[in-house]
Amino acid sequence: MRNRLKIAAAIENARRIQGLRQSHGSLDAHHPRSIEGWTRLFRNTFRFTGGQIVGEFLLSLGYLPGAHASDCPVFARIAELTPPWARAASGPARRNGER
Repeated sequence: MRNRLKIAAAIENARRIQGLRQSHGSLDAHHPRSIEGWTRLFRNTFRFTGGQIVGEFLLSLGYLPGAHASDCPVFARIAELTPPWARAASGPARRNGER
């Protein structure tokens, strides 16, 4: 990253996440939402966040499916933990227009 504003935003966003974890414990209170809802929430809370950043963040936390293929051994272990994307039959926010 060469953009100083993005570097400052990454540091500020990390501080905001720490603050949210201290005040709320997790993002579970905001689940389920559509990708658009998550993007609005993130844009109101964090700096330099768009749909792709929000999607990748939620994917890394297990809110969205897609981090592992269904035939991957890690997928089976994750599925046993009943991640947020597996809890709602209608599904939380979907990535890239998946249905």
